[in-house]
Amino acid sequence: MRRSFALIVVLTAAASATTVAQSARTPHAWTTAKTADGQPDLQGVWTNATLTPFERPAALRDKEFLTEAEAAQIEQRAVASREEEAPPRAGDVGNYNQFWFDSGDHVVSTRRTSLVVDPPDGRVPVRPEAEASRDYANAHLGDSYEFMSVWDRCITRGVPGGMFPAGYNNAYEIVQSPGFVVIHYEMIHEARIIPIDGRPHLPPNVTSWNGDSRGRWDGNTLVVDTTNYNDKGWITTAAAGGRIKGIRQSESLHVVERFTRIDRDTITYEATIDDPKSFTRPWTVAIPLHRSPEYRLYEYACHEGNRAVEGVLRGARAEEKQRN
Repeated sequence: MRRSFALIVVLTAAASATTVAQSARTPHAWTTAKTADGQPDLQGVWTNATLTPFERPAALRDKEFLTEAEAAQIEQRAVASREEEAPPRAGDVGNYNQFWFDSGDHVVSTRRTSLVVDPPDGRVPVRPEAEASRDYANAHLGDSYEFMSVWDRCITRGVPGGMFPAGYNNAYEIVQSPGFVVIHYEMIHEARIIPIDGRPHLPPNVTSWNGDSRGRWDGNTLVVDTTNYNDKGWITTAAAGGRIKGIRQSESLHVVERFTRIDRDTITYEATIDDPKSFTRPWTVAIPLHRSPEYRLYEYACHEGNRAVEGVLRGARAEEKQRN
């Protein structure tokens, strides 16, 4: 009897110790802060630079996640490549060096092999005709400004394209007021005003480059529904988008974005893109936004200093004269 009692005491003590240890390792649940008018608080400056590619590289095929060792190796290689960057050749004015780029230092914390999370293969389901249109534009860049990137033309990076990582200026300032959420993009210094007061979308015949956004709260998640696009923009304008750069949007484009603050320093951003004229099915991108209170957004004075479009077209005309 004494032995049984002693055994029970030992087992109970061990169980209690295990429970205490588990509790110590379990982080406290995140309690979303609220704004003065009761909205979940998404405010602050956030960045999204990452080493994770937009689409899954073909070499990785069905590999959805990196191992911890593989992720560390990618991050180490990125640091080494920046330190070993070769200077431009003599007489070559060169291009941006790594000082100017902001591709981040880490892969996404989930260690996914792409920002595209659906379809499961991490690849955007692009229609062949959409790729053909992109290729035609790339082959005729010098013919007209209309074939050039809407980013190069200082118009917009688009919605949701403006939320996708680029080579630099990967910062966003979120400001909230009663009835509205505003996203200030550092790139091209756009300010996107999203009503969250229940108003309906604009009539279907009223279209624009970045569509008509309407927000609502689903618990602590800001859901933004965007319709009413014109057919002039691109889904993504940054080289980081790989083969998706230059895929055009149509007036059928419908985008649903979700912003969920999962802890003090992280917002999970997801965007589902549905455009049956460009893609065979809807697809989804997931990108973490990291709080960066020390980051300072500077004005991106695109048109004021942009001579690239003029230079490209004048160069093309000069080449034509030489050929003729």
